[in-house]
Amino acid sequence: MVGVTEPLVLGIESSCDETGVALVRGTQLLGHSVASSVDEHVRFGGVVPEVASRAHLEAIVPTLDRALAEADLTMADVDAIAVTSGPGLTGALLVGVAAAKALALAHNKPLFGVNHLAAHVAVDQLEHGRFAEPMIALLVSGGHTELLKVDDIATDITLLGGTIDDAAGEAFDKVARLLGLPYPGGPHIDRLAREGDPKAIDFPRALTHAKDSERYRWDFSFSGLKSAVSRHVQREQAAGRAVNVPDIAASFQDAVCDVLSRKAVDACLHHEIPRLVIGGGVAANGRLREFLEERTAAAGIEMRIPERSLCTDNGAMVAALGAEVVRRGIEPSSLELAVDSGLPVSQIVARV
Repeated sequence: MVGVTEPLVLGIESSCDETGVALVRGTQLLGHSVASSVDEHVRFGGVVPEVASRAHLEAIVPTLDRALAEADLTMADVDAIAVTSGPGLTGALLVGVAAAKALALAHNKPLFGVNHLAAHVAVDQLEHGRFAEPMIALLVSGGHTELLKVDDIATDITLLGGTIDDAAGEAFDKVARLLGLPYPGGPHIDRLAREGDPKAIDFPRALTHAKDSERYRWDFSFSGLKSAVSRHVQREQAAGRAVNVPDIAASFQDAVCDVLSRKAVDACLHHEIPRLVIGGGVAANGRLREFLEERTAAAGIEMRIPERSLCTDNGAMVAALGAEVVRRGIEPSSLELAVDSGLPVSQIVARV
């Protein structure tokens, strides 16, 4: 049970196309509001940084007001402010960090610039309670696919491996475009795949062969898979055959989920850590959840995965990580805090 002595942390997220604000005390989510600009990016087939930045400017104050109202709190009740300082789109990050600085200065609150990727892992604590560490984390979002060893969510995260080209989320968006599906592609492919045969097309599973085990054991590559889908579509069209979109969607999705789940379980077994947490927007994918549930159960691994609404970008994840950072007495960031679009996951709190 969370006591009232736990710090109350306000979290602000603005790294891409969601403006999120939330209030967390310990592991309890008290107020949560998200404004998305995704509809403004659909016609471009992807996120336009300038459009996203302007949307954050318009949304940040109303989103803050909604979160405070839902929690029935005011800024006077807040003990600390956490904000995503990276990685992400520079212009989008600047909006959130500027807002956090203004609130920290106006209300005399300590400011913590935190890592977006670590926050995607930390958010699970809001649903399932505090972690038993160490653990392995599979982070799967639009721009990131990484395997992490988490010895302490607030102080010690090691990158085991990541994508060497397209991240899983990027592959979903690009394949969706090839199939004539709207942006963002993940939910549309997930839906269509339920109507298709996942064994219809034998798409490649990159970096899973014996020759890859030494150099690329924990790494991912989805660019070749995307190209394989493109070639298949071109062959079907050249032969005058109708393109079976559900079969392609199902076969592509299974190839991605097979690789992600296989490597995550392998990392747990190799490091002798029987705990796996999943984070990021692609963690909402139904087929990925099925693969992971089956394989972790067979391997005797405890798997934790947050509800779908907490997988995508939101302020709750930032506040959750901020709450852990504050609880440990970590030094706040400077009011000269800068954004870092390439902030490494090992740097959980940014100083300046």
